[in-house]
Amino acid sequence: MNRLAGVTSPYLLQHADNPVDWWPWGPEAFEEAKRRDVPVLLSVGYAACHWCHVMAHESFEDESVAAYLNERFVAVKVDREERPDVDAVYMEAVQAATGHGGWPMTVFLTPDAEPFYFGTYFPPEPRHGSPSFQQVLEGVSAAWTDRREEVAEVAGRIVADLAGRSLAHGGDGVPGEAEIAQALLGLTREYDEQHGGFGGAPKFPPAMVVEFLLRHYARTGSEGALQMAADTCSAMARGGIYDQLGGGFARYSVDREWVVPHFEKMLYDNALLCRVYAHLWRTTGSTEARRIALETADFMVRELRTAEGGFASALDADSEDRQGKHVEGAFYVWTPAQLREVLGEEDGAFAAAYFGVTEEGTFEEGASVLQLSGEARPVDAGRVADVRARLLAAREERPRPGRDDKVVAAWNGLAIAALAETGAYFDRPDLVERATEAADLLVRVHLGEVARLTRTSKDGRAGTNAGVLEDYGDVAEGFLALAAVTGEGAWLEFAGFLLDVVLEQFTGEGGQLYDTAHEAEKLIRRPQDPTDSATPAGWTAAAGALLSYAAYTGSEAHRTAAEGALGVVKALAPRAPRFIGWGLAVAEALLDGPREVAVAGPVGGELHRTALLGRAPGAVVAAGEGPGAGAEFPLLVDRPLVGGEPTAYVCRHFVCEAPTTDAGELAGKLGG
Repeated sequence: MNRLAGVTSPYLLQHADNPVDWWPWGPEAFEEAKRRDVPVLLSVGYAACHWCHVMAHESFEDESVAAYLNERFVAVKVDREERPDVDAVYMEAVQAATGHGGWPMTVFLTPDAEPFYFGTYFPPEPRHGSPSFQQVLEGVSAAWTDRREEVAEVAGRIVADLAGRSLAHGGDGVPGEAEIAQALLGLTREYDEQHGGFGGAPKFPPAMVVEFLLRHYARTGSEGALQMAADTCSAMARGGIYDQLGGGFARYSVDREWVVPHFEKMLYDNALLCRVYAHLWRTTGSTEARRIALETADFMVRELRTAEGGFASALDADSEDRQGKHVEGAFYVWTPAQLREVLGEEDGAFAAAYFGVTEEGTFEEGASVLQLSGEARPVDAGRVADVRARLLAAREERPRPGRDDKVVAAWNGLAIAALAETGAYFDRPDLVERATEAADLLVRVHLGEVARLTRTSKDGRAGTNAGVLEDYGDVAEGFLALAAVTGEGAWLEFAGFLLDVVLEQFTGEGGQLYDTAHEAEKLIRRPQDPTDSATPAGWTAAAGALLSYAAYTGSEAHRTAAEGALGVVKALAPRAPRFIGWGLAVAEALLDGPREVAVAGPVGGELHRTALLGRAPGAVVAAGEGPGAGAEFPLLVDRPLVGGEPTAYVCRHFVCEAPTTDAGELAGKLGG
């Protein structure tokens, strides 16, 4: 038994029985390395990572490899989802040194935590030009023993290079029409007109870029932007990246046609995509978008919700097949024979044609990933529903993929926003309740007594790692969405607590933001990444929440901080629009105002619902009635009823339009 027993990370717990003498990240591990005068092996991964499992089985469970490792190194295991700051700093070094990165990440450090040798997955035997892990260990150990000065020189040079990469705010002023136009042109060039999405294989679901395109359409009427958004969402919904039986999206597609996914399902992807499909329905009325939003919401609640009311991080890609082997995708794929076994000959043939299951297969060993044909042909909806239900019931009998049960604050913030809005749009109060329960957990367990977020929890117990900027930004975003939907001002107040910490602890000169707090553990470099990748960057997430909070409260300090943070969007949008999608979406909100909507009337009433369904980018909505409403929301102060009727007030850029009691007129004011 090593030192990983008792930690809150499911990934670390997967390694608790390894013969490797693992240490969790912390000063004790580096003190031990200094005491023994040995280098540190830093191994970074996450619970749903396929190749992390492979390397663990091949090398970390091997007694002879472990014995060599224990003798000559201090081995430190890190869950990248618990410590995104540690992951970011060393991944930057790996990418700078090797030109690529990924997980598992394997880095060798001095006892002062300075990196000097890098890699990702290493096989148990030399393969495809890559040395074996044992050879790497032997080479690093020899270098440490025989060429210490060279190691120190390399480590010092890398640390100096990283330290010199500090990022200014990225541009003077906020992004305007010119930068937005350049970003849209760049996206158009990279758009895959045949299959939707951007770029080639592997292809990732571009949720934040689609959010920008929908907001841009709402503000400008650009049909091209809407077409790219709608066609991409339809292609993903019909592809194998979407679980055609159980709902929810896999991490990415290995091909450009969205057919074969990497099968792990992440909370953050599904939260972002659930919200995007709900917004697409709000924009177009698409029945497909409505179905996908609701099925994805139901997937999150059914398969990721924890006993404490939060949402688990991920489902593994791997599970047991019929031979008892752990293989990727076994839970999800089908052969024609398996369809016939469940459905009988006639319905089996129907299902094979409907879901694209062939004798040759689209995946491995003749199995197929379920997808929908691109052909528009009439089908019996009742028969499809019956077949889906029977296949889903049969699939439930298969060995399930493992679940990473830790609750990550940032990703739960994204889920809260998605479920609150989806529940409000589609009259599903149960989804709003699930969002509220997750928010309650974050306040009760993650926020604690001191208004400082903890990054993760498991089984209702807070982890030991401090929240990073994305936690503060995404949780504030979730709380603000919940405030708009429920009319409960407490969520606005909690968002304010979090954003005050952003101003005090994460903000530098000129509007730049840092991923870790001023008071956080000092690493070899303070991480600072403004690009949106799988999730909104902490930088852009905070900018969006700051802008919305300023619209709710009139706070000049929060508005100024949001505008300062958006300087980086001005710099990056023309050059890398695919990687600043949420930043562009926030920029659209800034260009539109954002609009401030105060509904003096009942929560859930016609005017409130109309306000929530308004398409104006980033509009904030406050609803409530009675003398106490203004205490809940500053927007509702001095907003009387007109003629005794519920009344809506719409303002932006310090100018208010005439109040209205008519829902149709309000919809027109909000692009509805």
